[in-house]
Amino acid sequence: MSENRFIDDAINRSAETAEDRAKLTSMVAETATGAPTTTAEEGGPSDGSILNFALNLEYLEAEFYLRGATGQGLPDDMVGGTGTPGQVSGGRQVAFRSPLIKNIAREIAMDERAHVAFLRGALGDAAAARPRISLDHSFTAAATAAGLIKPGEIFDAYANDRNFLFAAFLFEDVGVTAFKGAAPFISNKTYLDAAAGLLATEAYHAGIVRATLFSEGLADDSVFDAVHKISAVRNAVSGPADDDQDLGTKDEANLVPTDEYGRTFGRSAAQILNIVYLDSQAGSSGGFYPDGLNGDIVQGTGPAAG
Repeated sequence: MSENRFIDDAINRSAETAEDRAKLTSMVAETATGAPTTTAEEGGPSDGSILNFALNLEYLEAEFYLRGATGQGLPDDMVGGTGTPGQVSGGRQVAFRSPLIKNIAREIAMDERAHVAFLRGALGDAAAARPRISLDHSFTAAATAAGLIKPGEIFDAYANDRNFLFAAFLFEDVGVTAFKGAAPFISNKTYLDAAAGLLATEAYHAGIVRATLFSEGLADDSVFDAVHKISAVRNAVSGPADDDQDLGTKDEANLVPTDEYGRTFGRSAAQILNIVYLDSQAGSSGGFYPDGLNGDIVQGTGPAAG
């Protein structure tokens, strides 16, 4: 196969739309070094589909943090696109008591907003619209499943500093494992480099949230129990591997969840969807996305024990 044909084939496999193909062709023309472009695993999703999947997740994180830190979500010019656009229910500015947690929330919020802007720019006209997002009933369902509240009670993620941190913990490790799991399927090196940068940022976020919760736990043992229950719910719905990790104990911290070789584990897109849909079955909507995601990657995997 000639080099030109190889590149053309790689571009066609990596692109979700004609515009996406044109962008990749332009990037190859501008940055070609003579080395062949890395290709995705046979039968894997296109790079455009993966980026849109990431964009759907970033919409959720951005709306969660922005509303908690500033009282406002994403502006109207950052939520349109392909698919069915949706509104956001729930979320409001938190009356933070801790200056530390307030600053953490604000910095992460600005990062997540920037992630949305970056992915939308990379995808152009192929960018998925923000789907309908729940920041109210979803947290109550997750907290009920974890045993943090009794059936019939309401969990308000924006009620206080600690509730906000618990909600952030639910998201942050998910974002890290999502980018790690997607990396082998990204063909274009420019996109892969971008995904690596996003993964690193999400890992910083997760580490900050975990360390802050650990500090809270040093003064109140119940924090460790709550985090353990949230971790157990994520593990139960994502399945089948028993790989989710809590914070450990005040005597033996587990601030960095890794395997025996010190590596972060990854989750498949379907496992991530099980978590955000709060459903161990092969669903296509629910939880934080009542109508599902926009794009090609929308189906969870089930049952988790299978």
